[in-house]
Amino acid sequence: MHRYFALIPAAGSGSRMGGDLPKQYLPLLGRPMLYHSVKALCAAAEIGQVYVVLSQGDRQFAQFDWREFADRLVPLYCGGETRAASVFNGLLAAHDAIAAADWVLVHDAARPCLGQAELRRLLAELAEDVTGGLLAMPVADTLKRADRDAYVMQTEPRDNLWLAQTPQMFRYRVLLEALRSLDPAAATDEARAVENLGLKPRLVMGDSRNLKVTYPHDLALAELILRSSQPSVISRQPKGRSTGGDRKTRQRAKSRHQDKGL
Repeated sequence: MHRYFALIPAAGSGSRMGGDLPKQYLPLLGRPMLYHSVKALCAAAEIGQVYVVLSQGDRQFAQFDWREFADRLVPLYCGGETRAASVFNGLLAAHDAIAAADWVLVHDAARPCLGQAELRRLLAELAEDVTGGLLAMPVADTLKRADRDAYVMQTEPRDNLWLAQTPQMFRYRVLLEALRSLDPAAATDEARAVENLGLKPRLVMGDSRNLKVTYPHDLALAELILRSSQPSVISRQPKGRSTGGDRKTRQRAKSRHQDKGL
């Protein structure tokens, strides 16, 4: 039986966020953003371990409490200069633990709103797939191709176009071979590298709420999404116990009865 592992490349600086703190450690609902990505993956019992690939000089990770994930969370201090290089280095570092035919789910540290519904759909639809695949969403907006001065050159047809998301799920052997054979600068995601082998990854319907936090305003949107996904707490009064309002009502009724001589 094939096993499942997850890998999160988290060695980037997140320069487009415009701050000194690496993007994956920005606070989100009282936790670093990376925490929410890890938690979403660990919620799937099928995933045995989650590897987080950090830069060699990372000093932020150890400052947070990760004990709730116990030995399912494994930090690897071997990040590269690009996302592809970090994923490749992480796969090599985990070589002794992952078999060639095991599944590896690569997920963005900056996608903290991954829902369990789409994660379970990915696992179910790709379990017997020959190649593997990724979460994605059909393009809904009109696409414009512009020149260097931001003037529209033409409108592009959006038929059969999808927006790639993560996790992206492939066999360990396939993913390692794909990243080894492609220039890391050209591999913007794992599916691109697998395509370069002549294989066709399968697209699995994702969710628009699984957004990638890229700019500062994305962080506020991610917070709204996470808050809305948390179960609401409804306060219920235990049976057999009256509330203060009930007592006051009975007292007023008793007074009226006494006034009437009842």
